[in-house]
Amino acid sequence: MTLDVASLSSLLDGDYADVRRLVRENLAEHASILTDAEEMSRDDFRQRVLDVVLMMAETGQTGFGFPKEYGGGEDVGASVAAFETLALGDLSVVTKVGVQFGLFGGAILQLGTKPHHDAYLEDLITGRLLGCFAMTESGHGSNVQALGTTATYDAETGEFVVDTPDDRARKDYIGNAAMHAQVAVVFAQLVVAGESHGVHALVVPLRDGAGNLLPGVRIEDCGRKIGLNGVDNGRIWFDGVRVPRANLLDRYAVVTEDGRYLSDIENPDRRFFTMLGTLVQGRVCVGGAGINAAKVAITIAVKYALQRRQFGSPGSDAEDLLLDYGQHQRRLLPLLARTYALHFAQERVAADLHRVFNVASASDEDTVAADDEHARRALEARAAGTKALGTWHAARAIQECREACGGAGYLSVNRFDALRADTDVFTTFEGDNTILLQLVAKGLLTDYKDSFEDMDQIGMVRFVASAAVETVLERTNARSILERLRAAVPGNRDSVDDPDEGLQDGSWQLEMLTWREEHMLAGVARRLKRGIDAGRDPAEVFSRCQDHVIGAAWAHVERIVLEAFLDKLAAMADGSNKDALNHLCDLFALTCIESDRGWFLEHGRLSNARAKAVTRRVNQLCRRVRPDAMELVDAFAIPREMLRAEMLDFSGS
Repeated sequence: MTLDVASLSSLLDGDYADVRRLVRENLAEHASILTDAEEMSRDDFRQRVLDVVLMMAETGQTGFGFPKEYGGGEDVGASVAAFETLALGDLSVVTKVGVQFGLFGGAILQLGTKPHHDAYLEDLITGRLLGCFAMTESGHGSNVQALGTTATYDAETGEFVVDTPDDRARKDYIGNAAMHAQVAVVFAQLVVAGESHGVHALVVPLRDGAGNLLPGVRIEDCGRKIGLNGVDNGRIWFDGVRVPRANLLDRYAVVTEDGRYLSDIENPDRRFFTMLGTLVQGRVCVGGAGINAAKVAITIAVKYALQRRQFGSPGSDAEDLLLDYGQHQRRLLPLLARTYALHFAQERVAADLHRVFNVASASDEDTVAADDEHARRALEARAAGTKALGTWHAARAIQECREACGGAGYLSVNRFDALRADTDVFTTFEGDNTILLQLVAKGLLTDYKDSFEDMDQIGMVRFVASAAVETVLERTNARSILERLRAAVPGNRDSVDDPDEGLQDGSWQLEMLTWREEHMLAGVARRLKRGIDAGRDPAEVFSRCQDHVIGAAWAHVERIVLEAFLDKLAAMADGSNKDALNHLCDLFALTCIESDRGWFLEHGRLSNARAKAVTRRVNQLCRRVRPDAMELVDAFAIPREMLRAEMLDFSGS
């Protein structure tokens, strides 16, 4: 079967093909940065990364998400597409772009008001003003509500006084801080008239025009890291640093000149989570960047496996291609299938983000109303889950691809070392993946109720325990699923003479993943309720169930990934491309089931014969996908310059 690679690339590029094309052209133009990362000193490479970021800013590709009146493109979806595609290249550049335009710029856009937009946006979009996003502290990363930095209002001078009370409260791992940032968006406990009002964000200058630190600001370089050494991460301390009252980013709360704190959101927890929820774009972008980095690794490994020969049939002088070996297919092709699946899931979450946040679409009927909190909470959960599975996939795929290329894969020139080192932190920044899956589970268990934002994990335990388990079951629709499954598995299909029947039926695959999700979710609810009913401490109850909570969230995200793939297939015209993607979708779904077949066997969802049939079918699908492998990776449209792998021979292409 011959695939239409150009058409498949267009399908993958989606609505933002022109944006992605622009980014690819810029990547090819600056391809020498891949070599610079290996040969330059750390300080020189940091400057090189900054220079590339500023050159890209001149093309407009870094400003898509900002309002047009400040030089932006007013298109959140385009902004995400550009960032994701940039991850085909050097990931220090990607991270620097994310810090400057996504985190720093995004905080001013989403948490500030028009005076802040007028003061900062145009300069930060062009790169004339460089900034950083000072949230994480040495003592608090995921637990943002417990940050130690304080911003105390002095009503006599009309200023906030920013302080770092101890080393646990120093800002840590802050990108752009060590060398380049002139200002920071600082997250601190806001204290007004002796009362703390929780974490808020302020713009705090760090350096003067000559690059010298301002009084009261101390910054240290974090030093060499596992990867991303083109990004200048630093630690920041504040000692009585004074900033004007106007520097408070006041979209959700204001402090009057005479020292009164005012907010339309009375509940402090809800106010905090509303504030953080506006910053979800960074999480969406990191997930997409991880998936695209995985594309690079898989493309290199597949192309190498279609060139490299090893061993052969006895008596034959010809050696076989690596990808003709069943185990090599097993190593690479399920990863290729999962990459396609995650691409379509990422496309879905990016579209949701665009509908919820795009500033240019306020009148579009497809745009979600700004006050639709349920939609925002659902977006946050979907973004958290997709980011977690996408970045974990990147880490696993890059390592497997490195090993699949043997000694050649260990050479820096073939890119795997940079890909592996630079994506490693993706699993923990913009949210630790394990914590993110807890957020997913929290949304599922509480159905994003109004009290959702008021709950920490202990509050979630109490909420679930206070609800009847039957209510939880009805909300998760478990009973209707059970009834549908009686006719599907194992009653009919697992008892027929042919255990292979229906394995490539998308509805059966989706039912299996849905049943697992709902069964695990109901099981978590029961365990939480039993623990509380037994009088145990809520923290202990949650800790004992934590593995179950994470498992339920993982099951949920895998199900929505499969749904996204199936929906994409349903919209495609018949033909060779659709046939090829159908096989990839089957391979993804069946490897999900195979990897958790112990669970399905334990819970009676698979018979022994059918479990073995799943494994056989996975092997068959690998053999089926193998002839299309080159075209499937070519459809990623990765610039040849970004495949800068010495071990690949491009002479025949």
